Amino acid sequence: MKKILILSCNTGEGHNSAARAIKTHLTACSIECDIIDTLSLVGNTISQSVSDLYLYSTKTNLFKYMYRIGGAVSDSIKTKSIIYAWNWMYAERLREYIEENGYDCVICVHLFPAEAMTALKSSGKTDIPAIFVMTDYTCIPFLDETELDCYIIPHEHLIEEFAGCGIPREKLCPYGIPVDKDFLHSTDKSSARKTVSETFGWEMHGNKWFLIMTGSMGFGNTQELIDEIARQSDGDIETIVICGRNEEMLTMLQQKNADNPSIHPVGYTDRIPVLMDACDVLFTKPGGISSTEAMHKHIPLIHTAPIPGCETRNAEFFHYHGMSYSSTDPVQQARTAIRLCNDHTYRNKMTCAQTANAVPDTCQKIMQILKGLHKNARTETVKMPLRSAML
Repeated sequence: MKKILILSCNTGEGHNSAARAIKTHLTACSIECDIIDTLSLVGNTISQSVSDLYLYSTKTNLFKYMYRIGGAVSDSIKTKSIIYAWNWMYAERLREYIEENGYDCVICVHLFPAEAMTALKSSGKTDIPAIFVMTDYTCIPFLDETELDCYIIPHEHLIEEFAGCGIPREKLCPYGIPVDKDFLHSTDKSSARKTVSETFGWEMHGNKWFLIMTGSMGFGNTQELIDEIARQSDGDIETIVICGRNEEMLTMLQQKNADNPSIHPVGYTDRIPVLMDACDVLFTKPGGISSTEAMHKHIPLIHTAPIPGCETRNAEFFHYHGMSYSSTDPVQQARTAIRLCNDHTYRNKMTCAQTANAVPDTCQKIMQILKGLHKNARTETVKMPLRSAML
């Protein structure tokens, strides 16, 4: 196994983050690995349009209704969906790309390429091993109409859900969600705080540090949460707000909090690992990747308002397993964060639950799965001429 293709899609940053984590591990193991936006095979205009539609849908109620309709349709239809048909249309281009570049295996971190690979494999146009890596703590609509060789799911407690949705039980591997290696170890809090202060040029005087993450595109009524933290605090809290690529949100927060030196809005940054190490509590919308990163960092976690659909299920999974507190009410969010700072029993109970449910070697296990599938594929290729000769 020398060359792997990872197929992602630009609908949110989580899929791409998982892809990069896998690539980093495979590259370190001397395996060549490429990541592509699958829809770029159709055209960059189409890819951008889908990304824009996703962004619009998450800021309105459209995504919630699309997710509900998708789930209902996925449960009821007996034939392939329109989603499958749409991805089937560019499957031949994907086959040509795979063959021209000599890939040994394919990893899908998004439903769209999984549908396209299913079209190729079910029609006999390719027998290349292909796996799916789930980036949320639930089975998504239409996943049941894919037919890949293996499905990496986040947790063993989700096996029954995925099997009940039609994914063959023998193909389910509860190996976790891949995250960047920098989230798999922690830095001493005092050292992390020094690094953060020096990196961003902040003078930090508060003893409690809160980190608010709004996702790569900047979601949520963050100012309301900031105001509630300030109302309930004793002036001893530093609040860091990551606005992602939402420049409008960043500008608004900078202007509204210009007179408050304990509020620190930041745009997109790659320093999230050290920021998590430096802070006492993390507020974040319940994306699958960001939640898994927090789990590995063992930082007390408060899930804020989710994008309806997968993120709702993510919040439910973490809350049920004691790994987070979930609420859409800023008053309760701020109150719980302060309790997590003062109630060490509550804090330790949450971080211990995170430790118990984390899978730290996800990327290594994915690599072993790929090696096994590649070996089996090569064995079958060698056997075929022998059978032909006997006939």
